[in-house]
Amino acid sequence: MNTKTVLILGANSDVAKEAIVQYLQHGCHVIAASRSIDALHRFVQDRSLDASKVEVLYFDAVDFASHAGFYQGIKTKPSIVLYAAGYLVDNQEALLDWDRTYQMMNVHYCGAVSILNLIVSDQENVGLERIVGLSSLSGVRGRKSNFVYGSSKSAFTQYLAGLRQHLYDRNITVNVIVAGYIRSKMTAGLDLTESLMLEPSYIARAVVHVGNQFVSVPGLKWKLIYHVLRWMPEQLVAKLP
Repeated sequence: MNTKTVLILGANSDVAKEAIVQYLQHGCHVIAASRSIDALHRFVQDRSLDASKVEVLYFDAVDFASHAGFYQGIKTKPSIVLYAAGYLVDNQEALLDWDRTYQMMNVHYCGAVSILNLIVSDQENVGLERIVGLSSLSGVRGRKSNFVYGSSKSAFTQYLAGLRQHLYDRNITVNVIVAGYIRSKMTAGLDLTESLMLEPSYIARAVVHVGNQFVSVPGLKWKLIYHVLRWMPEQLVAKLP
């Protein structure tokens, strides 16, 4: 993985920041892109990272008109791209507040499609070898407690599935990380089962070391839950929270 350039979109998420650390440990140059550039600079300083190997750029996932200029402005085009932007709205609130729901859909799906389409259409970047998307187990089956959020993650996952097939002949691997509960600022305050919580560094390790399979589910418990959810009869899914 030495000398490779990694572009992380939505780099201020807890998982993305841990991925920055781990990619650097593998000798990569990291482009950390986010609206929160001050927070990223502080993170690089607080973690004593080599600032010469971390380039912080402004990127707004929902400002679609800016995406072409953003990508064109990247001097060294990436070998690896991680899309980790996230935005969570409680399901009941999502049913009542369209503006925040629309923001969630744009962050998880529309923003991803906009920027990733640009990246994969760049035929001059012959070094592009992998795209990784951070998705969620919430997108596996529609459940009454989080189906609005889950639908945006499901759309993202299906886009990546098709993108994987589209890029097959170019030997570009597309992976999706289907994560369960992550201990992060986005889930802070939510009533989640403690025994199922995973640390951002653990998810980041799954990102950095992902193989050739399309779906990667970090954590044994979550792997079991993933397979159960996929094949559970509808009448049982209806009884889930």
